[in-house]
Amino acid sequence: MNIAVVGTGYVGLVSGTCFAEMGVNVTCVDVNEEKIQSLLNGKVPIYEPGLDEMVLRNYKEGRLRFTTDLISCIDDVDIIFSAVGTPPDEDGSADLKYVLEVARTVGRNMKKYLVLVTKSTVPVGTAKKVKAVIQEELEKRAIDLEFDVASNPEFLKEGAAISDFMSPDRVVVGVESEKAKEILTSLYRPMMLNNFRVIFTDIPSAEMIKYAANSMLATRISFMNDIANLCELVGANVNMVRKGIGSDSRIGSKFLYPGCGYGGSCFPKDVKALIKTAEKSGYTMSVLEAVEEVNENQKSILFNKLSKHYKGELQGKAIALWGLAFKPETDDMREATALVTIDLLLKAGCKVCVYDPVAMEECERRIGDVVEYATDMYDAILNADALLLLTEWKQFRLPSWRVIKKAMNTPLIIDGRNIYDAHEMEGLGIEYYCIGR
Repeated sequence: MNIAVVGTGYVGLVSGTCFAEMGVNVTCVDVNEEKIQSLLNGKVPIYEPGLDEMVLRNYKEGRLRFTTDLISCIDDVDIIFSAVGTPPDEDGSADLKYVLEVARTVGRNMKKYLVLVTKSTVPVGTAKKVKAVIQEELEKRAIDLEFDVASNPEFLKEGAAISDFMSPDRVVVGVESEKAKEILTSLYRPMMLNNFRVIFTDIPSAEMIKYAANSMLATRISFMNDIANLCELVGANVNMVRKGIGSDSRIGSKFLYPGCGYGGSCFPKDVKALIKTAEKSGYTMSVLEAVEEVNENQKSILFNKLSKHYKGELQGKAIALWGLAFKPETDDMREATALVTIDLLLKAGCKVCVYDPVAMEECERRIGDVVEYATDMYDAILNADALLLLTEWKQFRLPSWRVIKKAMNTPLIIDGRNIYDAHEMEGLGIEYYCIGR
């Protein structure tokens, strides 16, 4: 089978590469000439464990190609996946201009039946707009061609995207014809030989599923952060609370870990977009509005704990940050708590030194040289008055406490991910704050 994937961002490149790994002939398309040239030169523009090797292997074996010209391959493919960006507008709604431009290009140039599948996260009703744009372009050309649109939202977790794609919990496909269903079944069947976990739905339901899933996970996180903050006030231990409620089979234990707020490319954007979709339909998503508010407040919690410890006297304090990416195993800093924390620290007059295993370049690209960039995790804490942990990278889990006490001006740790033991810190003579205890 021959397919094209338009957009070589996170979703498009991972999806295209994984399809190629399964034996599909894939052409990845992007209007960004620099990005395509980089891929042709063997350099992968995003960080994802295992992706570099998979891209290079499939490119060398001829199953994975890269181009800036969708028109050049449109006659040779059976399916086109649209994985272009849907950035939020100023009002929080998803910007569909790139999605509709792909549809316009398809409508202007298709010569035979094909299926245009939206892989990007898009609001309910987008497929109707895509179909209308293609039909409009065909009518301009005065030709009558059969085509189908479909929705196939992605559920990739950054840092584990390849395993998520190759062994998914489920694949959701929204279709409106048996022909499209058969074609997409043929594409996914090799990945599902042992357990065909493809859920076929109508297209609006498929579009809604992605938003609903991410919003539910975001809700669990904000709920636990709210509970954690209350635990601190009443003397409860949120870890014990989490275990207690997580053992209930109706609730389960996943996404019940409190912390310093969620970020990334999905949860913040999708929560905002679903709220905006509801507004346009005359409905208020009261729960999600609260989820968003709790999360924004939670991003300031480490700074607030630091400020309270020093009684608001932060001018000139040297503060170290471990972790910049919104989660481990990625360099993604979109909506990251680190950005909020750094801004608050700088405004309070602190000197900030940061370290992250992979997100240093991304941080410098975003905020420049307003902070100091350490060479390693221990360089970051040299002469620091406090250490703030924002991302739970594995290498931060068992540091040398002897080195930390010797290197810091004040052995003070504020743990935004609850990865250290409070009793151990007390025994070591380290002042320690965490979330919900």
